[in-house]
Amino acid sequence: MSTTDLTALPFGDTADFDATERGFVAAGRSVIRDASGEVVWDNGSYTSFLTGEAPDTVHPSLWRQSILCARQGLFEVTDGIYQIRGYDLSNMSVIEGDTGVIVIDPLISTETAAAALALYREHRGDRPVVAVIHTHSHVDHFGGVKGVVSQADVDAGRVQIIAPEGFLEHAISENVYAGTAMARRAGYMYGAALPRGPRGGVGAGLGQTTSTGTITLIDPTVTITTTGQEMTVDGVRMVFQMAPGTEAPAEMHFYFPERRALCLAENSCHTLHNLLTLRGAQVRDPHIWAHYLTEAIEMFADRSDVLFTSHHWPTWGTGNVVEFLGVQRDLYAYLHDQTLRLLNRGYTGPEIAEMIEMPPALERAWHTHGYYGSVSHNVKAIYQRYLGWYDGNPARLWKLPPEEAATRYVEFMGGADEVVAKARRCVEAGELRWAAEVLDHVVFAEPDHAAARSLLADTFERLGYGSENGTWRCEFLSAAMELRTGNFGTPTATASADIVSHLSPEMLFDALAVQVDGPKAWDLDLAIGWNLPDHGTSYRMTLRNGVLTHVEGSNKPVALTLTVPAAAFIALAGGDIGAARAAGLAADGDESQLATLFGVLQPGDPDFDIVLP
Repeated sequence: MSTTDLTALPFGDTADFDATERGFVAAGRSVIRDASGEVVWDNGSYTSFLTGEAPDTVHPSLWRQSILCARQGLFEVTDGIYQIRGYDLSNMSVIEGDTGVIVIDPLISTETAAAALALYREHRGDRPVVAVIHTHSHVDHFGGVKGVVSQADVDAGRVQIIAPEGFLEHAISENVYAGTAMARRAGYMYGAALPRGPRGGVGAGLGQTTSTGTITLIDPTVTITTTGQEMTVDGVRMVFQMAPGTEAPAEMHFYFPERRALCLAENSCHTLHNLLTLRGAQVRDPHIWAHYLTEAIEMFADRSDVLFTSHHWPTWGTGNVVEFLGVQRDLYAYLHDQTLRLLNRGYTGPEIAEMIEMPPALERAWHTHGYYGSVSHNVKAIYQRYLGWYDGNPARLWKLPPEEAATRYVEFMGGADEVVAKARRCVEAGELRWAAEVLDHVVFAEPDHAAARSLLADTFERLGYGSENGTWRCEFLSAAMELRTGNFGTPTATASADIVSHLSPEMLFDALAVQVDGPKAWDLDLAIGWNLPDHGTSYRMTLRNGVLTHVEGSNKPVALTLTVPAAAFIALAGGDIGAARAAGLAADGDESQLATLFGVLQPGDPDFDIVLP
């Protein structure tokens, strides 16, 4: 629920609506399909109803934001710079050079990226792509790369792939190590399974939702490492600013001096961003985030006529750019500093989230509102970053797990029927947060209790309808949907075959290690040699005490030696020993060791329950 005072918001201010229309060239396609005809993106399912005044089932501020985010098409940002917006969760930008174009952040899917480039070419000519820039390591900024360029063109040197230091490692690791859990939770966060409409998905605040097409990856050919580093591509000069540890662990900004245009990746969008995403991630650092925004202001802002990012719409005018970045910087710095002030006075994360007050000047700016991140969950993230999950009270040090605790809570409170009756009165009184908390106990204690599930779904629905935050709305309504109709699984899996194919040997071995079913492997003692001719190296892998370890270049004895060409390596990354053999895997020694190893691997479950035990 939002505590925003709607009467204090300047709904008569149309500046953002004017900005979303500025430079409009053409709308393009609303529906994008893959090669089999399946729909992977349908922006028309939003624009068909996002019009007029907000209905009672959508927070008016979120309704406004969703209308703005759903505006789709090709737009001219400034001379020689274009954006395609509304073709995915993120924007794709195109910079015109002497002979071709530079593509910035080619969306999530090859299908949406290809459609975006086709729209650009339809109106600006069939210019070749000479470079792709990935601003950072999140999938909505690189996944569609093979929709705009081919691996063959990159290998031939016709296209450069430019990315910040650490990009490849983080792009792969985030989508592989904890990728199954993140992708399942992302289905809630983005409302990917929700029906679109005033009673369902209206957008996630940062963009509408995620596309569901083919995710790809190409290794960078140029790595940016230093603030102030310059590069000229096809006559286009760029000055880079490193910004690691902000919205992504590997991220960068860049400035186009001749065009007085500044790209700030995803660090200054028209919303308060996440310090900890609801899908899960490592906690981001608001202090360093504010630092890099300050540095960007000092380096570029007063020389910029336009600021554009990988989400939302640009900001034009030097004074507006300076003001916008200053307010964004103050937003993250204020949350950081005030959370630290209060935690040092003994308050916990949930307490600080309830008591923190934002400055009126920040509240009045539309772009500081929590459409994607929120003050509430960001404050708790800052607390977690500094002090972790434990709040210092020993009563919370060794709590019972949710299902066991729920059973005992319900018994203490008089049984499931009594708790549901009391919760119903809470719902009628508008005490939705408390009702959700106690009904959660009933559902975890008795998952088949129909009245509890129904009332909890109704409660989640009302919480969603009242949320200014797009991801909170998606979370609540997705939970209500699963309570009513069952588990919808993982609509978009980011650990695609193409990403897996980029695993380094160390990453593959680490990915296998986190799948080992420890208890099943306690008594195993395996030693396998891996000869990787296409990687030019070898490893000794051991499995003991349920722990899989690897050492490069070891000459200690092994029971089995594998010779693994690249194609077989990719097959083994997917867990397919048969395909690996067909791709040239050779074994010398006790071949049962490989079968035994893969026999104790437990892949992630993309359909695990969230609102049920």
